Amino acid sequence: MDGMRTALVLGATGGIGGAVARRLQAEGWAVRALHRDPAAVRREGDGFAWVRGDARDTAAVTAAARGAALIVHAVNPPGYRDWDALVLPMLEASLAAAQASGARILLPGNVYNFGPDAGPHPDEDAPQNPLTRKGTIRVAMERRLEAAAETGVRSLIVRAGDFFGPGMTGNSWFSLFARRGRPVRSLWYPGPRGVGHQWAYLPDLAETMVRLAGREAALPAFARFHCGGHWDADGTQMAAAIARALGRPHLPVRRVPWGLARIAAPFVPFLREVQEMLYLWREPLRLDNRRLVALLGAEPHTPLDAAVAATLADLGCLPDGAAGPARGPMRRDDALARVTPEPLSRAGEGQG
Repeated sequence: MDGMRTALVLGATGGIGGAVARRLQAEGWAVRALHRDPAAVRREGDGFAWVRGDARDTAAVTAAARGAALIVHAVNPPGYRDWDALVLPMLEASLAAAQASGARILLPGNVYNFGPDAGPHPDEDAPQNPLTRKGTIRVAMERRLEAAAETGVRSLIVRAGDFFGPGMTGNSWFSLFARRGRPVRSLWYPGPRGVGHQWAYLPDLAETMVRLAGREAALPAFARFHCGGHWDADGTQMAAAIARALGRPHLPVRRVPWGLARIAAPFVPFLREVQEMLYLWREPLRLDNRRLVALLGAEPHTPLDAAVAATLADLGCLPDGAAGPARGPMRRDDALARVTPEPLSRAGEGQG
């Protein structure tokens, strides 16, 4: 593509959407950002061309995508809610816009697609037989994109582990460890000791996505890739990195009391929705990124300590008061902070 390439980003105020938008801009793309109220979210100097519109409005998305080479579909219902009613209609609007503009759709994926039969180390073509509602919806999204390739709509899906990093939202599991502007006195860990878990640092993931988008000539019409990100082999490494960043080697790590949380779930939407995804903390699932490495040569990777420190700084949680740019309050329920924790370990000690 000659000249300045244009990308339309849906979800530019979110964690991954914002990270991809900033990375695209750094790589010389012109970035349009769709939002229902641009005046409320526009930041001086962000350099984005803000466009008013709703991600469910096909006409608005199509108009905003005119002349774009890439549509970043990074919108999700907040707080894990209303996936069945909102997720697929939003994707249909992006598909119509891509059909009209000729743009490729970039979809940030995750591991919800996979059930037990995918195995502990699935590649991009592993069976997708999830046991959850959200996983079923994710599979439907990917199948819809695959079918659209038959009509000329190109797409790129990049799957990764749980997000963390500057600009992350309260939908991230990392928000159990640290909340914006609050001191970290202990860590709440969602899973049992000894079970591995996969994380994705937002700046690394965004760079990976933009690099892939820049290899258009090498991509099939329907392209899928896995990111390796950060693999916490036994559930201790993320907690230990947080403790090091805080300068508190004996920071307590407490297991989330999910039994009490289930009692509160009918009254707290966040708790109700995350119950479904707990299986990802009880069984190890590590994405195979060999296809990605074969194309790019290497996956962008920030060392864990540096990534965690940058995340905590952005949240304003470091003891020296260093903080990233203000991004507004983290919107998540505080119910987990009101139940009695069960001690699990110390962050600086091995958990076997």
